[in-house]
Formats: sequence, C-alpha cells, structure tokens
Amino acid sequence: MPRRPMLALAMLAWTGAAMAAEPTAGEAPFGLAWGAVDRVDAPSMVDREANLTGLYYFHDRPLASGPDTVEVVLVVCREQGLQQVVWLGRPLDGPAYDTALETIRREGVRRYGEPRPGPAPGSLVWPSGRAVLATRTSPDGTRALVMSMSGPDYAACSENHRTVTGHPAGAHMADLIGETVP
Repeated sequence: MPRRPMLALAMLAWTGAAMAAEPTAGEAPFGLAWGAVDRVDAPSMVDREANLTGLYYFHDRPLASGPDTVEVVLVVCREQGLQQVVWLGRPLDGPAYDTALETIRREGVRRYGEPRPGPAPGSLVWPSGRAVLATRTSPDGTRALVMSMSGPDYAACSENHRTVTGHPAGAHMADLIGETVP
C-alpha cells in the first residue's frame, strides 16, 4: 500500500474518517464513538479534574503512533462519555507548516464548508463539524498544528465543568495552544 501523506492521515483521523469514507454522526476520530467509553488502549498518562478525565497518548502509544503525531488526548466526561479528541502534530516551520495548514484547511472546507475565524489568532472553526484547527508556537519559532473535534454533548460537559471549577472545559484546549478562554 502506498504511504499516504501525513497531513491526509491527520485530517482523516481528525474528522473521524476511516480511510476515505465520510464519518457517520456518532463517529469520533480514530474509529472511536462519541459517548460511553467501554474500551480504549492504555494511555501514556491520565489526568482528572472535576468531571473530566484526560487520556493522554504520547508518540509511544497506538493512537499517537503516526510519524507526524506528537500527542493525542481523549477527553472523557463523567456523564457524557467521550466528548473531545485533540491531535497535536509535530513542530513544523516555513513551507512545511504552510503546506500542512493549507492541506487541512482545504479538507475541512470539502467536508464542512468554509470555516469561520476561531477564538485564537489564526485558528479556524467548522461549526457543522464541531472542529477547530489552531497553532501552537514553540519558543524556537516552530509551529505545531492542533486539531480538536468535539462530541454532540460537549457543551453540557463543559457547563458541568464550569460549575465545579469556575472555567469551561475549553480552557484546557486554550492552555494547550497558549490562549485564554473567558
């Protein structure tokens, strides 16, 4: 089988597609399903805060084993189950970053239509796909793409989190890309 470009694979994982198929309504990235979690691969690390459990998969684990993946995070809500998948790509610079960004943007447009500007500078949001594409800048000037896709009950999960902690669940994604969330 020919090697697919890394960005195409990242986009397919991000949108929940299996190979070239379009995702179904209940399908999350990496072949997972939104909602109750009955079985996942062992994560590299687990972190809990209030109603959220973050399952972190570093490059040494199956969900994050792609050559251009640094980390994958599954956010599992106590009542709503799996409600967010975050993919963090490897640091890129110059033309490699520009090509990666444009490839993913075009695929997002193909699947969900034109994006709107997101909450962080340069980020994009596809509301119909509940998807966000953002950039994380490193001190050395390289940039890593960060893609997030949320499940249908993410808003309820986030509101539960805000009630207990004083901040929405999205604050954790904002921390990842170096932004603040009101």
